[in-house]
Amino acid sequence: MPSGITVTTANDLHGYEVSEYLGVVRGIVVRAQTISQGIRGSFASIFGGNIRAYEEVCERARSEAYARMIEHAQEKNADAILAMRYDATEFAPGITEVLAYGTAVKLRNI
Repeated sequence: MPSGITVTTANDLHGYEVSEYLGVVRGIVVRAQTISQGIRGSFASIFGGNIRAYEEVCERARSEAYARMIEHAQEKNADAILAMRYDATEFAPGITEVLAYGTAVKLRNI
């Protein structure tokens, strides 16, 4: 078995077969930008291109959602998470929900 929990966007994992489906696991984060990020992002948007301040908010939210999904899989004693995906919804300007989710499974060598 892989050490820790293997995560893939694929529906299977080469060299293994699913011995048990444990259900959907998820990690949810609702994140608001800081005042500083909002000001820097607004200023940067005038000039176009990548807005680093907003990128920081998004990356931190994805990272936290991913970690929470892993914790949920560990609670189920999963070996892997298959078909992992991200989703995001903006609730209000500057406030975004990020969801990381997938199917927790037990694996066996083939």
